[in-house]
Order: sequence, then C-alpha cells, then structure tokens
Amino acid sequence: MRKNRWFLFTAIILVLSMVLTACGGGSDDASKNTLVLTDKSEPPNLDSAKSTDQVSFQILTNALEGLMRLDKNQKPVPGIAESYKLSSDKLTYTFHLRDAKWSDGKAVTAQDFEYAWKRALNPKTASQYAYILEPVKNAMEYNAGTAKPEDVGVKALDEKTLQVTLKAPSPYFLELTAFATFMPQRQDIVEKYGDKFALEAANMVYNGPFSIDKWEHGVSVHMVKNNHYWDSKNVKLANAEVKFLKEESTRVNLYKTNKIDFTEITKDFADAFKSSPERTVLKESSAWYIEFNQREGFFKNKKLRQAIELAIDKQTLTNQILKTGSVAAGGLVPPDIHANVNEKFRDVSKAPVMYDPKKAKQLWEEGLKEEGLTSSVKIELVGDDTTNSKDQMEYVSDQLQKNLGLKITISPVTFKERLQRGKDGNFQMLFSGWGADYNDAMSYLDIFTTGQSYNRGKWSNAEYDALIKKSKNNPDFEARVQDLIKAEKILIDDQGIAPLYYRTRLSLLKPYVKGAIWNTTWGFYDFKGASVDGK
Repeated sequence: MRKNRWFLFTAIILVLSMVLTACGGGSDDASKNTLVLTDKSEPPNLDSAKSTDQVSFQILTNALEGLMRLDKNQKPVPGIAESYKLSSDKLTYTFHLRDAKWSDGKAVTAQDFEYAWKRALNPKTASQYAYILEPVKNAMEYNAGTAKPEDVGVKALDEKTLQVTLKAPSPYFLELTAFATFMPQRQDIVEKYGDKFALEAANMVYNGPFSIDKWEHGVSVHMVKNNHYWDSKNVKLANAEVKFLKEESTRVNLYKTNKIDFTEITKDFADAFKSSPERTVLKESSAWYIEFNQREGFFKNKKLRQAIELAIDKQTLTNQILKTGSVAAGGLVPPDIHANVNEKFRDVSKAPVMYDPKKAKQLWEEGLKEEGLTSSVKIELVGDDTTNSKDQMEYVSDQLQKNLGLKITISPVTFKERLQRGKDGNFQMLFSGWGADYNDAMSYLDIFTTGQSYNRGKWSNAEYDALIKKSKNNPDFEARVQDLIKAEKILIDDQGIAPLYYRTRLSLLKPYVKGAIWNTTWGFYDFKGASVDGK
C-alpha cells in the first residue's frame, strides 16, 4: 500500500512538473518567438468594411486575408484564391478558392467575399471606403441607392467559386483584392455582434496568418499564430504584438532595453542612431498636404489658398524639421507610383516645388481685399498630437505668421479625433496625409472628386471630375495616364490642397527580425513570413 502511495505521489509530482514546465518554459519560449512592434495610436475599429487608417490596415493584413496577398515586390500572389481566370474582354474574373478555414474552424466561402463587398457598398454601412470597389459593375450604383445588391458584379457561384464582373478593364483590380475592404467577412458573426462587431478581439473571426487573442484598448493588440490558416506551416512566429505608445522617448527606451523589436523614430533620435546598423529607412508612397475647408467663404477664395501654399518653405520643412529623408512635394502623387509598366508618374509629370513669399504676400492681400477682410485673420490648423506632427504644425504656423502675417491657432488632437474632425468638416485647415491603396495615380487623384468622402475640404472642379471619371473606364491606358496628368495639374493649379512632402520614415529594427515585408505602397509590415531567430 505504501509502495502504491509512493508511486502515486511520484506521478503527481511528475504531472505538476510537466504543467509548470509547460506554463513557464512554454511562455518563455513563446516570448522569444514574439515580434513586438509599436504604433502611436490604436485603431478606431477593425471592421474591414469601415476601417480607414494605416494602424487598422497593419493589423487587418496580418489577421485577415483576401483573394490575393502582396508579395515582397508588392505584386499580387494567390491568397484565399488558389487560382483565377480572366475573360478575353478583361471584364470577368473567376476566382477559385482553396480549402481555407476561419479561426473557429468553419470554411471560408465565396459567399463570405460577396457578403463583405456588398456590405461595404450598402449605404446603411456608411463605409468611407465604398468607393474603392468602383471598378466592380454597378458597385457605385448600389452604393448610391440606384441599383439593387443583386445587380452588383460580384457573385458566389458556389462555395469555392467567386465571379467578379468589372464595368471596364482595370490595370490594378487584382492588386485591389489584397486590400482590407476586399477581405471576407462572416455574416453570422457580423449580425451576432451588431454595433459591437470588430470593436473587441472576441467579436471577430480571422482567416489570416494570425488571430487576435487580446485587444487591450489604448495599450496593445496581441496576436497568436492562427493554426487554422491554410498556410500555417509557413508562419514562423508564435505571437505578434502591436503596442500603442505615443511618446517617442518611451518607445526608444523600450527598444534599447530589448522590450520591443521595431519602432519608428523622428529627428529627435535620428542622430543618436545615425551610425547604427539597426537604423532602417522606410520608404513609403504617402503624400502629406494641407486641406482647406471650402465650405467656408474664406477658403473659397483661390488667392488665399494659393498664398498659403507659396508661403511655406517645404525644403526647409523636410531638411530641418523632419530630417527623415522625406521629399518636398509640388504635386499629390508620390515618386514611387507607376504611370505605366516602365515609367513612374512623377517621371512623366513634373511638379515643381513652389516657394515664393513675395508672391504669396501679394496674393494674400488681394484675396483679403476681395473678401472684405483685414490682415489680422485668425485660422485654426488641426493635426495629430504626436510630437513629430506638432513640430510640423508649429513650423507651418511660423511660416504663415512670418510671410503673411497670418495668426494660426494650432489644435493638436488625438489621431481618432483628427479623423473624425476631418470627416465632420470641423476644421479650417487640416494637416492630412494619404497612402496608396494600390500602385496607381488613381489611388490619390480619385479622393478629390466632388462628393468623395476623403475630400475633406470639399474642393470641387467639374473638369477634374470628368477626367477622373473618364480614366476609370478608359481601356486605352496610355491616354488614361495623360488624363490623370491633366487632372493633377488642375488640382494643384486651383490649390485644392497645399502639397507639403512625400514621406520617408526612419525606424529601428532588431537584426534578428527576418522575413518581415515592408509594403512601400501601403506603408506597414506584413509579418506572415517573419521570424525572430536569436532573440
């Protein structure tokens, strides 16, 4: 009897030691196989039909997957779609889905894509990104309420076959299917959580390389490898975490003490890491500019808008304030965006950087006189409350005070509030930026058409609208490029916006991080194939 008790006691100790090893050693191993990144703000939501910002897209690209996925060269490769066929008239895509599952084990179906796309287009959803589905036949008609959902050119032929019909041949449509708005959604999950859908980690399901297991608001989003993902054997990380840290000094200290593996830095720390091999230049296709609220009479005056553009020395802004390698902008479309297969848009369309304080002062005084105003005008400039953004806003304020005598009130607000104030038109001047959704000038120029949701200042020009509309359905791609060049010139000449710079970012990246793909078009990391060997 005593012998049996001894064996029982030994067995219990053995089991407990195994449990403790699994909890302690397993957790330690997991932490060593975790990629930890930072961002300045958390996403407002993770509803792929409604998300509008880079923070959300960074997380969604790693937790969800569309028909296609972009590779290290930013070219579309098969994602949930194992293959596709394109009709001879280049109007109909037939996608054949692979055997893929959601994180709860249910199959990913063609109906999940049809539902997601039509939900984004449904006027009741009020998706600001509905316009990106415009290449699809009758997409915008349904969004405008003049067509029925069954008229839209996306249809699940069966569980594994999705047919998409376009209104005209599109040079970038396949790339679009990797974008967040085109990712699938489960109707049962959306309807189960209603207004709470995608506001918590548990209120979603995932079909990408990772699942979100914890979303601590204001702190971080934590992801774990999704073992139901169709290509999980090639996902090397056990975990990935995005920490939300506004203060740069905090991020750098955590990086130096090996608590995080990646963080962006600004000029304040650029020199300190100037010779470090861990300092990384992140090129991205994003343009930054000032939007003028043209709902108000003041900024309906073209001369006043032109004066502000000419009064800002953008070369000094990039060289002395930013110090990240960003390039002063004279146009909207960044240098890396294609015009055609062989040329970049900026190579075929020159856009000189303008700075002429004397001319600016002349236009300012003429504009004020036309509006019956005095020189003691006060204007609010709204932007993010990060240190980097505030530095830029202060520089712009100094320039406008010095060259125009304009008194600027700077309003640094949270990222979420800036997005909302832009959406509501609650600003006079808005510090804005736009990153490409796909590598084509249309991704930028489309947003300034009349009535477009991201045209925050409500600038409007009939000739511009006509050129953009024509370019969306023009099968002559070379003629299309020429029309887009004309459109951008109209936007800049009429000062629909005041271009500032094309952004390049600096960051710190641990040398043991391998295989993470920096997407220059979208401006964030895809870490499906990333590893942290030697962490």
